[in-house]
Amino acid sequence: MSNLAISPRDSSVEITLEVLDALLGEYPRRDFVIHLWSGDIWGTPENPRFALLLKHPGSLRRMLQGANQVTLGEAYIYDDFDVEGDVEAAFEFGDYLVQHELELTERLRLAGLLLRLPHHHEDKHELGPHLHGRLHSKRRDREAVTFHYNLSNDFYQLWLDRRMVYSCAYFERGDEDIDTAQANKLDYLCRKLRLRAGDRLLDVGCGWGGLVLHAAQHFGARALGVTLSHPQAELARQRIREAGLEDRCEVQVRDYRDIDEPESFDKIVSVGMFEHVGESHLPEYFEHVWKLLRTGGVFLNHGIAASAIFRRKGPSFIDKYVFPDGGLVPIGTTIRIAEACGFEVRDLESLREHYARTLRHWARRLESRYEDAKRITSETVYRIWRIYMAGSAWAFAKGRVSIYQVLFSKPDHGETHLPLTRADWYESSG
Repeated sequence: MSNLAISPRDSSVEITLEVLDALLGEYPRRDFVIHLWSGDIWGTPENPRFALLLKHPGSLRRMLQGANQVTLGEAYIYDDFDVEGDVEAAFEFGDYLVQHELELTERLRLAGLLLRLPHHHEDKHELGPHLHGRLHSKRRDREAVTFHYNLSNDFYQLWLDRRMVYSCAYFERGDEDIDTAQANKLDYLCRKLRLRAGDRLLDVGCGWGGLVLHAAQHFGARALGVTLSHPQAELARQRIREAGLEDRCEVQVRDYRDIDEPESFDKIVSVGMFEHVGESHLPEYFEHVWKLLRTGGVFLNHGIAASAIFRRKGPSFIDKYVFPDGGLVPIGTTIRIAEACGFEVRDLESLREHYARTLRHWARRLESRYEDAKRITSETVYRIWRIYMAGSAWAFAKGRVSIYQVLFSKPDHGETHLPLTRADWYESSG
C-alpha cells in the first residue's frame, strides 16, 4: 500500500468526513451543517436549524468514543465542539448518535477510524460534586442541593422571572412572558390548595420564597418555607421584609425531616423538591408529610416524573453535572407509595408542555446574558446550563419525561370537605 504524503491535519479531515458519512448516511433530518476546524463543511441545507462546530482534529474522537450523554456533554462543555443556532434541535442529532445501533463490523471499522484521530490532551477541571456519606442521608442531601442552588443568586437572577420561581410555569394562553406565566402558576397552586385566610401553609423546598410570599400576600395564609440553601433563604427573607410580611411569612434553612409539628399544617405544598428525594426514600417523604398535615388537609406535590417506557442508554449528564443524586420515578410509582401512606388522590394534572415552554424561556434568557453568566460563573458552567436547559426542553417536548401536579387529601373518616368540582380553581383565571 502506498503511503501518500498527506499531512496529519488533512488525514484527520478525511477521517472525520468518512466517519460522518458512515454515521449519518441514514439520518432522516439533514437540517444542519457541521463545520470542521479546517474550514471544510459537511452538509448543505439551505436554512440549517443549527451548526455543529468541530474545534480541533480530535473533536469527533472525544465525542464518539463510548458515545453517551456524558461523553457528548463533556465534549461540549469543555469546548471540543460548539453549537450555533437552535441548541434544542441539536439534541435530536445527539440522541441519534447515542441510540443508533450499527452492525458489529461497521462499529469496529468506525472505532478504528476514530482511534486514528489525534487524542486531544488538555487538563479538565472536574465540575461535578464531591458528595459524602450514605445516599440521601441528611448530610449528603444538603451537599447535593447546595451544589446546585448555591451556585449564585446573581446567576439565577439573569434568567429566572422577577420572583425567581425555579419550576414549571403555567401558560393559560401560550403567549405569556415568563413573569406572567410564573405568576399564573403561583396563583394556580394556591387555588388548587384552596388556601384561605389564616391557613397554615408549609412549602417544602421553598427556593427563593416566591410561593410563600404569594400565598401570604394574596391569600392571607400563614406560610412557612424550608430550604437547604443559605443563599436562597437570605434572599427570601430580604424579600419578605421588603414586602412587610414578616408576621405571615417565614423561611428557614431546614431539612423537612427535622420539622416535628404533628398535624400543624392545614395545607402542604412541594414544588420541584420531590425530584431530590430518591425512590427508596419516597415512603419516608410521604409518611412525614402525612404526619405534619392535619386531618382533612390537602397536600399538593408538583414534580417531574420519568417515563414508564423510555430507557436512557448510558449514564446521565444531568445526574453528574446538574442534579446529583436526583431520582425520577414514573407517576404510577409516586401514587402507589403515597396511597400506601394513607393519602387519597383527588386530582392529577400533567403540565409537560408547560415545562417545555418554561425551559425555552429560560434558555433564551440565559443565552442573551452570556457575558454576564460567564463573568458570574465561568464559560464551562454557562455551557453546562445551556445544554441542561435545552436538553430538558427537548426531553419534555418528546415525552421522555413529564411533570405532574398531584393533589392528595388526608381524609377525615372518608370526609375530605372538598367541593364536588374544580370550578373554583378557574374562577380567578385569566
